[in-house]
Amino acid sequence: MYPQQIHKYIQQFFNENNCPILSNNNHCIDVQLTIEMDKKIMNRPFYWHYLASTGEEPRPAKLTLITDKNQLVDNIKGEVVHFGSPRLSQLFQVTKEMGSFVQMYERVPDTTGQQTILTPWLGVNYKVTYSSDQTKEVLYSLGINLLTGYVVEDFQESLSGLDLDVTISGYTFHVPYIIKPIRALERLDAVIDTFIEQADHSWAEEAKKRWQKDRRVLEYFYEEVDNKPDCYEIEKEAMDQQYEARISIDVVNGGVFYLK
Repeated sequence: MYPQQIHKYIQQFFNENNCPILSNNNHCIDVQLTIEMDKKIMNRPFYWHYLASTGEEPRPAKLTLITDKNQLVDNIKGEVVHFGSPRLSQLFQVTKEMGSFVQMYERVPDTTGQQTILTPWLGVNYKVTYSSDQTKEVLYSLGINLLTGYVVEDFQESLSGLDLDVTISGYTFHVPYIIKPIRALERLDAVIDTFIEQADHSWAEEAKKRWQKDRRVLEYFYEEVDNKPDCYEIEKEAMDQQYEARISIDVVNGGVFYLK
């Protein structure tokens, strides 16, 4: 996930959650949190409990998030946000909790008085995590046409330039889907599986080499010990778990989108 993609995501996240953006210069965002968002992401329950007991006026926090520190020209203090950072992972989780599935319609201005047909798409954002002693996360955004089964990549990017709403515009109607969303999701899951199969898995071989190296060191320390202590078995098991190659797939969010 590139810095500009992260920046756009953060900007959209706070806009959609009614948090005023105080300044925005493509690599750094200043945002004023609402009370609700402060409670969700700032982890200060004692502050809010204190206000509830004293009746004082709440002062939700302001955040400065730096999405590309290489572009900083001023001595700006803030949180550096990158893919895999705790803050971005937190925003992903809040998004998942608040709106893991949506149904939205592309807004169509009524300029001609003629009806416009909207086509249903299922869009799903996936997070694939490759982990051993090191972790790598990759985001995929897929869309599938629920009439034809046609699949596109970078679906979230294509939505970012559209005007979407939860209600359908006047003089528009949507075609009912032919492919049920649950079946479409199965197709997208199969696409993700194919991406993983075709990916470079040298990371797993490199992890295995590091495991073998550390295992040799462990065996060296205990090679002259006939009755190996419990700590040896504990260390060996912990090492096996640390270097075990694992791949996990998570659905971040998704929805049905009716588009022109």
